[in-house]
Amino acid sequence: MSVRVQAEPFDMGAEVEAFTASAAGAGAVVTFSGLVRDEGGTLSSMEIEHYPGMTERALQKIHDEAVARFSLDGAMIIHRYGALRPNEQIMMVATAARHRADAFAGAEFLMDYLKSRAPFWKKETGADGTSWVAAKDEDEAALDRW
Repeated sequence: MSVRVQAEPFDMGAEVEAFTASAAGAGAVVTFSGLVRDEGGTLSSMEIEHYPGMTERALQKIHDEAVARFSLDGAMIIHRYGALRPNEQIMMVATAARHRADAFAGAEFLMDYLKSRAPFWKKETGADGTSWVAAKDEDEAALDRW
């Protein structure tokens, strides 16, 4: 249904409502929203960078793969970039399918891809300075199930 990469915040409730309305015939809608985490209590911001055009094409490709692979009636990806503060929404995925198992699997597939393979670069700024966020082994391992 859609892929959006944007700096602006989004209204999760409005996005879910519009997505659900467009998913006529689906028996299940699954949504997920990722937030900026401040695990140590010292994060002041996270800067997310991307290459316009390239990022949208990569996300559209994985969107289309999820729709085909899990027989989804629809899918949506929203991912933000720019400076974000702790607890702000970074991203959202939504999937619709005739059955819940497909909707859940499609959403997890998209989330795993976004966490480990999507072309975004994240830099954290906090009390200890600035550092780039490195890939985590568990995020990479999550892709093995697909």
